[in-house]
Amino acid sequence: MQNDPGGFAAVLANPILNTDSYKASHFLQYPPDASAMFSYVESRGGRYDRTLFFGLQMLLKEYLCKPVTHAMIDDARDFFTVHGEPFNEAGWRHIVERYDGYLPVKIRAVPEGSVVPVHNVLMTVECDDPQVFWLASYLETMLLRVWYPVTVATRSWHLRQTIRRFLERTDDDLAQLPFKLHDFGARGVSSAESAGIGGAAHLVNFMGSDTVLGVLAANRFYREPMAAYSVPAAEHSTITSWGRDGEADAYRNMIARFGLPGAIVSVVSDSYDLFAALDMWGGELRQAVIDSGATLVVRPDSGNPVAIVMQTVRALDASFGSTLNGKGRRVLNRVRVIQGDGVDELSIDAILSALDDAGYAAGNVVFGMGGALLQQVNRDTQRFAMKCSAIRRGGVWHDVRKDPVTDQGKRSKKGRLTLLRNRRTGEYRTTTLPVAWDDRALEGEWDEALETVFDTGRLLVDTSFAEVRARAHAGEV
Repeated sequence: MQNDPGGFAAVLANPILNTDSYKASHFLQYPPDASAMFSYVESRGGRYDRTLFFGLQMLLKEYLCKPVTHAMIDDARDFFTVHGEPFNEAGWRHIVERYDGYLPVKIRAVPEGSVVPVHNVLMTVECDDPQVFWLASYLETMLLRVWYPVTVATRSWHLRQTIRRFLERTDDDLAQLPFKLHDFGARGVSSAESAGIGGAAHLVNFMGSDTVLGVLAANRFYREPMAAYSVPAAEHSTITSWGRDGEADAYRNMIARFGLPGAIVSVVSDSYDLFAALDMWGGELRQAVIDSGATLVVRPDSGNPVAIVMQTVRALDASFGSTLNGKGRRVLNRVRVIQGDGVDELSIDAILSALDDAGYAAGNVVFGMGGALLQQVNRDTQRFAMKCSAIRRGGVWHDVRKDPVTDQGKRSKKGRLTLLRNRRTGEYRTTTLPVAWDDRALEGEWDEALETVFDTGRLLVDTSFAEVRARAHAGEV
């Protein structure tokens, strides 16, 4: 295998090598009369009781809608020969010669944006070409990475439910919900691809992001003109570069440069002393903020999140005043607060509860999350797995499953599976194929929730980001 100067793009371009090493040997391990295979993906439980399915379309467009070539096969053969694994060169040549390099697998999945209870099938992979039936399992490494966007989207969705609950209770303006949790996670993830995939997943639920790659991924893979927005914001360097004695000048510059009527200006204010900065904002800079017509967003960036937010809100209320809304809660005039340090499920709930207890509307505060949003998840957060559940031998389908006596939580499902959705209640149910539609319990009440999204190199469903968002929030009134 030659050293390729193409960098990571070249490394990721060959789907034959986008797998685990031991997968290369598996074609020799299946029963000799096997001719077709069926695998499925599910969340076996975890932190959340429901998962928001998202991200498969990105993987399909990037990796499976492009053909394998003889040159790729040569490269993979050379690699595995030296690497220590056997290689099914004949099988891969068959794919190029019979299917023009497109992988002969059928993938069915729940529509992206669907919120499905755990322990249900979310996606299935089937290959019925006897010469390459093992593809249904070979692709596990690549396809199971859907756990990442699903888990990020799921966490973000649950955070949205918490924020929405407090807005409904304390605020008159629900239209601000999509901008209440801002993504600052680009620098905190493991790779640029993670920033793109994870950043797009968050945007299923919100429309504020500084993760440019995530916005671009949502735009390009889901046909969205602009998936998210941002505002001019200060960082510590743009404040400290003025020197400690020039702190007020740095703040004044932000208002002068960006403080247009109707605009939003976010300024980190704890580079030295948050409380002194709050005195500046409410003192010598107060009239400049008011005269600008902009909304100033003050960002504390250290300290106990609940205590600091409450102290900041109260200080700004004392300086700028507040107005009582229709829910009997106070809304700050001209100013808001963004909390981006120490933010997670618990702190968001605690901050919003403290605001409510003190008589303030939830809309006074915006949240930001960085690496905690995009990086503090793993495959076990929702216990994702992809398993073979059926194999065809001698022309007959046989159920197969994993059932370890040492961990029943890893017990897998068996059979050729699909997902049903009750059209009246929205309930989901995993069942086996073929569906017994003549069963009175199913007839007229249930629909198949899985749809064929990919077949032999062809993307059959090209979902828009608007459609994904609509499904994800269909339950919101």
